[in-house]
Amino acid sequence: MGRAYEVRKVAMAKTAGARTKVYSKYGKEIYVIAKRGGPDPDTNLSLRRLMDKAKKDQVPSHVIDRAIERATGGGGEDYEPTLYEGFGPGGCMVLVDCLTDNNSRTFASVRQAFVKNDAKLGSPGAVAHMFEHQAVLSFKYDDEDAVLEILMEADVDVADIENEEGLITVFAPYTEYDKARTALSDAIADVDFEIDEITYVPQTETPISGDDAETFQRFLDVLNDNDDVQNVYHNAILPE
Repeated sequence: MGRAYEVRKVAMAKTAGARTKVYSKYGKEIYVIAKRGGPDPDTNLSLRRLMDKAKKDQVPSHVIDRAIERATGGGGEDYEPTLYEGFGPGGCMVLVDCLTDNNSRTFASVRQAFVKNDAKLGSPGAVAHMFEHQAVLSFKYDDEDAVLEILMEADVDVADIENEEGLITVFAPYTEYDKARTALSDAIADVDFEIDEITYVPQTETPISGDDAETFQRFLDVLNDNDDVQNVYHNAILPE
C-alpha cells in the first residue's frame, strides 16, 4: 500500500460532509484568495487552481462567482488561516486547517472536538514536522521515466514519483505546484488529474481499528461539520 493510496484516503476525509458544507468551504477559500491576489484567474494562479478544483468537485458556478464578487466589493470578512495540531484516537496524528474570522470561537470548537472524541490537542509544532507540505498530482499514465523527464526539463524539484498499476503520482514541494502542473498539462495531451492538490502528506502511518476507528470517524465528522475547518489531514489507516 503506497503513498498514493494514503493521499487518496486523506483527500476523501477532507471532502466528507454535506454538499452545502463543501460549497461553503470552497466559497470562503475562493473569497480569501481573490481578495489577497485579485479576482482575475489569469493573473492569480492560486485562484485559477482553486476554481478548477471547485468545478471538479461540482461546486456550482454561482457559488464561485458570488465569492469573487464579495472579494471585489470591499470590506467584508477578514479571515485568517490557523493550523491546529494534535493526536487523534489510537495515537494517530492530526492537522486541522482552518480559516476563521474569530480565533477564540474556532479554538474553542476545535478543542471540544478533540476533548469529546478521545483526542488530544497539541501545541504548535507537535506533529506538523511529521507531515510534508507537498503538491500531489496523480493521473493515469504508463511511462514513469517519461514523466520524470518532462518535469526535469521544466526544472521542477521532484520529491518522488510513484507508479501503481498505471496510476502515476508526482510529489513535489508545494511551491512547485504551478510549474509541475503546467509542465504535465503542456506535455501530456488531455491529462486528467485524479488528485490535484497542495496537501500535507504524512511521513508515517498509524493503523487504528475497533473502538478507536469508530471514535476517529466521529471525530472527523465533527471537524468537517465545523464551518471554520477547511481541511483535516491525518496519518490514520482505517479498516477497509
